[in-house]
Amino acid sequence: MRRLSAIMLMLALGACGQRPEPPQPVATPPQPTVSGPASLPPLTGYSLAPMLEKVLPAVVNISTQSTVRTRRSPLLDDPFFRHFFDLPEMPRQAQNLGSGVIVDAKAGYILTNHHVVEDADEITITLRDRRSFPAKLVGADPDTDLALLKIEADNLSALELADSDRLRVGDFAVAIGNPFGLGQTVTYGIISALGRSDLGIEGFENFIQTDASINPGNSGGALVTLEGQLIGINTAIIGPNGGNVGIGFAIPSNMAREVMNQLREHGEVRRGQLGVLVQDLTPELAQAFNLKDRQGAVVAQVLPGSPAEKAGVRTGDIVLAVNGRAVHSANALRNAIGMTRRGATVALDILRDGRALKINVKIEAIERQRASTDQPAQAGPTSRRLSGVELGEIERDHPLAGIEQGVQVYSVQAGSPAARAGLREGDIILSIDRKRVRSVKEAEAALKDAGERLLLHVRRGEGALFIVIR
Repeated sequence: MRRLSAIMLMLALGACGQRPEPPQPVATPPQPTVSGPASLPPLTGYSLAPMLEKVLPAVVNISTQSTVRTRRSPLLDDPFFRHFFDLPEMPRQAQNLGSGVIVDAKAGYILTNHHVVEDADEITITLRDRRSFPAKLVGADPDTDLALLKIEADNLSALELADSDRLRVGDFAVAIGNPFGLGQTVTYGIISALGRSDLGIEGFENFIQTDASINPGNSGGALVTLEGQLIGINTAIIGPNGGNVGIGFAIPSNMAREVMNQLREHGEVRRGQLGVLVQDLTPELAQAFNLKDRQGAVVAQVLPGSPAEKAGVRTGDIVLAVNGRAVHSANALRNAIGMTRRGATVALDILRDGRALKINVKIEAIERQRASTDQPAQAGPTSRRLSGVELGEIERDHPLAGIEQGVQVYSVQAGSPAARAGLREGDIILSIDRKRVRSVKEAEAALKDAGERLLLHVRRGEGALFIVIR
């Protein structure tokens, strides 16, 4: 309707002898000259391609063949059917895919995950230039999920291992691997967190967390900086059905370097032990120990005959550093000792009763010793200081009878302060407010001098810990 009205208006103006003004020419902006690719501006500052051209040849695809023995029918997994059909297991071939990183081009060494090559009968390495080589397993360490392979090949490229201790949350990271067997794939993200532990993935955990996409098949691949230095070996993900949700984990290059050196030299990691059981220094424990700082590892137990005992480490010591590197948690101390070669000497910075000490300990294998005691089991009265807790002598059938001297927790009333603090039936109390107790009588004496807050040193199963009861 509007278009029709405009036409009628123009006709009316023409009828009155008024001609409309001719349209004015519109200036056309100069058009850019389009030529070949040579005229495009350089994109080096806006692309990862130059770095990846150097890095990608050092990341390899790994395929393995292994023999798996299975029964002829899934029904035979049922005990009822197995009872009537005792058929032998039938072998079948299984294939696994993963990734690896060349870390020594001259010697042909490749670093990958232990779970990528575990139980493999044949290991094949495929390079970026599509050359394939059989690989030999030099050694593996299940506790860190690392393995070292070797191939005989020329013209290899290797990655330089960076110092992963210098990483910061927010640094950019690039993950390279072989996800889902698709072939070499690059993803990009940042370092989301450092020092991730207690995930239950490996025995020694100090993971780098990244949001760069890591998927099945990326295991053993490279996590690199924007300069192309290796900062981690991609290992695990957290996500539904094994898919990526932006939470991936890599083994730090410093840990990988220590393990790799031992695998290269011995074919295994020859770990020693310090001989202590430790726990995190929580705010409650820091207050009980009258400490201002809340980082370090509390020595909950020193094993008899251990290197720690010989060097003078005591229960209740706070380990602040190992060889000058700060210890922020019990897991950090376990990792530091776990990466130390057997026979090496470590310097421990320790805080004891407010005094700073330095103790040198030689890491070596230890054997636990049983203590001998003929102390009979006699039940003692419930202490007023430990409301709802029944204490007594260690019973003869207790797993720690003859190993530890202390008082046994016979029962803990539900909802009591002790129960809320974590004290359990069967625990053995070794000390109360840093005073050693070997009997109910000594426990009662220690409780009389105690304040409203109790610091208990407790042995539980194969471990020990401190518990604060308010």
